[in-house]
Amino acid sequence: MEYNREYTPEFITELKTNEIFVFGSNIRGFHGGGAARIANKKFGAEWGVGEGLTGQCYALPTMEGGVDYIAEKVRRFLECAKTHPEMKFYVTKIACGIAGFTVAEIGPLFSDAIMLENVILPKEFVEEIEK
Repeated sequence: MEYNREYTPEFITELKTNEIFVFGSNIRGFHGGGAARIANKKFGAEWGVGEGLTGQCYALPTMEGGVDYIAEKVRRFLECAKTHPEMKFYVTKIACGIAGFTVAEIGPLFSDAIMLENVILPKEFVEEIEK
């Protein structure tokens, strides 16, 4: 299946009611930097919530483990997205900032998102998946 929709914008400054900001977090939910700080300050991600829906966001833990750990968290996120087709999930370049992973490591973890029309991916992730 081919990715045939928009990409996550580089900077998200506002969301519609049904839109969700998906960001990399730590499991403790200390949203102090990067996209996590934006999620907390702008889109209502609750301090202390490190995984799942919170405010107008989805916290996806990336700081505590390696690629296998993140892969499991991505799988859980995709299950959530499947059960909420009424929501549109904008995935940021999770784990590719403060967490220190590369697009080549993280992008392919989202390959199952290609078939989910309500999951919007960064262009770099899609390019990595489609290689």
